[in-house]
Amino acid sequence: MAGTQSKSSGGRSKGPSKAAGALKNVPKTVEFTKEEELKAYREMLMIRRFEEKAGQLYGMGLIGGFCHLYIGQEAVVVGMEMAKEQGDQMITSYRDHGHMLACGMDPNGVMAELTGRQGGLSKGKGGSMHMFSKEKEFYGGHGIVGAQVALGTGLAFANRYKENGKVSMAFFGDGAANQGQVYESFNMAKLWDLPVIYVIENNKYGMGTSIERASSTTDLSQRGASFGIPGVQVDGMDVRAVKAATDYAMKWCREGNGPYILEMITYRYRGHSMSDPAKYRSKDEVQKMRSEHDPIEQVRARLLEQSWASEEDLKAIDKEVRAVVAASAEFAQTDPEPDASELYTDIIL
Repeated sequence: MAGTQSKSSGGRSKGPSKAAGALKNVPKTVEFTKEEELKAYREMLMIRRFEEKAGQLYGMGLIGGFCHLYIGQEAVVVGMEMAKEQGDQMITSYRDHGHMLACGMDPNGVMAELTGRQGGLSKGKGGSMHMFSKEKEFYGGHGIVGAQVALGTGLAFANRYKENGKVSMAFFGDGAANQGQVYESFNMAKLWDLPVIYVIENNKYGMGTSIERASSTTDLSQRGASFGIPGVQVDGMDVRAVKAATDYAMKWCREGNGPYILEMITYRYRGHSMSDPAKYRSKDEVQKMRSEHDPIEQVRARLLEQSWASEEDLKAIDKEVRAVVAASAEFAQTDPEPDASELYTDIIL
C-alpha cells in the first residue's frame, strides 16, 4: 500500500507516517513523585559535588592529563538513567564522570582512576576519559571524538541479534554531531532497525566554538531525517523532560521501530576541559544559565514548594553527599599507585 513498508530481511519496516507520529507524540514532561524528585536531587547533587572536588584535585596537581567536567549537564544522564531498565547499555565520550556515577559506579573507584591509583575502575591506567564497567553495562568513556557512536550502534546490533529487548544509549556532543562515523552509524542502525538511542548532549560549544559557527544546521535532532530516524529536542536542564522523552524513545526502540535521536539542549558551566579558560563566552551568559535554568535548583525549588522536603532536609542530603565525595578524594590520594607489572597487563597485540 502507498505510504507503508512491509518488514524485509534487512529490517526496514517503518514508513513516513510512523516516523511522523514519533515526533508528535513525545511528551514534553512528566510529573515526578516525591521519591523520584528526591532521587533526582541526590543523584544530580552527587555528580555536581564530585565534579567540583575533581576540579579542586586537578588544580592541586593530583589529577594529570585531561579532565572534562559535567557541571551543568547533570539532568541529562540522571533523567535517562531513571528511564532505563536493567541490562540497557550506556556508552559516552570523554566527559564521562557523571555517566559513571549515575549508573552506580563506585565514587571511590572513579576518583581513584582520576588520580591514577590501583583502586581505580581501570586500575589507574585509563584516567579521566577511559573507564568501563561490564557489571553496570557502562561501555566506556572514549577519547576519540564520535568513536563511541559506532560502538554504541554495535551494542544495539548485539541486542537485536540476541533478541534480548535491551536498548543501547550512545551519548555524544554537538561537536561530534558533524563526524562522519556518526552518519555511517545512523545508516546502519536504521537499515537494520537497531534498538539504539542517539543522545546528542548539545551544550552549545564544541570545545571553544559555538554551534552557530560550527554547524550549518543547528537543529541536531533532525540530523537523522535523511535516514528515516525520528528525533526531538529536549530541555536537557529539566530532569523531568529528559525522563519523559527517554521513556518514549525507549518504548519506540523496544517495540522494534529502530533508532531514535534525542537532542538534549543543555549547558556546561565550566570550560571544555580543566585547561580551557572559556574566554569565548561571557560570564553573564554563564551566570544567566545558572540562575534561571540550573537543573539541581529546579528540583530543589519543587521539593520546597510541594513541602516534600525542608531546607534542613536538603542541607542534610548535601552534607551526606559531600561526605561521600570527601571520602572518595581521600581514597584517591592514599590508595597505592599500580605496580609496575601492570604495564604489561590488558594489552592486546
